[in-house]
Amino acid sequence: LTMRAHSYFYLTQYMANDYDPAAAILPIYREATSDYAPKSTTAEVFQLIENDLNRAIDLLENYQRPSKKQVNQFMAQAILAYTIAAQRDASRLNEVVQLCDAVIVNSGAAVMDETEVVGGFNDVEIPGWIWGVDLTYDMTIGLLSWWGQVDYFSYSYAAVGDSKAIDQNLYDEIPMLDVRKEQFFSQQSGSLNNSIQYLQPLNKFYDADRVPLGTSVITHSDYVYMRIAELHLLKAESLAKLGQDAAARMALREVLLERLPDTNYLNSLSGSALEDEIYLQTRIEFWGEGKVYLALKRNERMTGIRGENHYYTDLIGTSFAHDDERLTFEIPESEIQNNPYINEQN
Repeated sequence: LTMRAHSYFYLTQYMANDYDPAAAILPIYREATSDYAPKSTTAEVFQLIENDLNRAIDLLENYQRPSKKQVNQFMAQAILAYTIAAQRDASRLNEVVQLCDAVIVNSGAAVMDETEVVGGFNDVEIPGWIWGVDLTYDMTIGLLSWWGQVDYFSYSYAAVGDSKAIDQNLYDEIPMLDVRKEQFFSQQSGSLNNSIQYLQPLNKFYDADRVPLGTSVITHSDYVYMRIAELHLLKAESLAKLGQDAAARMALREVLLERLPDTNYLNSLSGSALEDEIYLQTRIEFWGEGKVYLALKRNERMTGIRGENHYYTDLIGTSFAHDDERLTFEIPESEIQNNPYINEQN
C-alpha cells in the first residue's frame, strides 16, 4: 500500500503540469490486470494515495523493519506529508506539520552533521538517512545506475564528460562559510579537467575509494532515497505558510545549525521573505536528490532562472515556473497507441 501510494504520488508530479483536482491525469489500477483503464481525475488519484497511506499507517503499527530498505509506519507518514503538501490546501498544512513531527520523533534519525554532509552520501547506515538500500558487489550494479550519472569517482557517465553540475546562480547563493559550498568543485584551473569537473558535486556524491573513474565497474555505494532533513524543511515550509514564523524559523534552524556558523540572520525573516529563504535552503540542501523538483511543483509562487553554466546555451537566463511544460513528462507513446481510453497528452 505504501509503495503503491509512493508510485502514484510521483506519477502525479511527473505527468501533470499543475495540481488541478478536476483534471484527468492518470489511469488507476487497484489490482494486476491486463485491461486498460481511462484517466482518473487528480482528485481521485490523490484520494487513492491518501487511502492507501492511511490504511498502511494503521497496518504498520508496531512493525519493526529489518533494514532501511523496507518501508514502515513513519515512512508512510513521510509520504503522506508530501502528498498533502502537494495539494496546496492551506487548511491542511497543520496535518503536514503533525506528520513531519511524527517522523522526526519516531524515526530516531538525526540531521546530517557538517562532516556527514560532505561524506559522500554513500552509506545508508548514516543516521540521517531513513530510507535506502545497502548495495553490495554481488548485486552487480554498475554503469547504468544513479551513481553512474552523478559520481566522478564511479566508472560511468559523470567521469567521462556527461557531468551533472549545480546551477551557477544557485551555487553563488550559497554563503562562503556554508559547509554545503564545499560539496561542489569550484576550481576552474588545476590538475583536473576543469571544463568537466567545474561545479560537479565531487564532495557530495562520491564512491568511498575516491579514485577518478572508480576502482571497479560495479558500484557498492548505497542507494539513498529519503533523509530526515526533508521533514524538517517541509515542516518549516508548512509553518511559514501558516504564518507561524517563529516556529518555522526554529524548524529551519534545526538543519542550518549543522551547515552555518551563525543562523542569527533568520531572526529578521518573516512572511514571504521567510518562505523564500526556506525554498532557497531546500534547493541548496537537496541539490541532486530529486526533492527540489517536488518543492517547485508545490510552491507555485517560486520560479528559477538558469545560470550561465547551463548545458544548453539557449536556455541560459531562462525562467522556469512550477507549471512549465518543460518540467513535465509526456505520456509514453506506447500507452497512447495501446490504451483505447487515452489518445492525447495531459
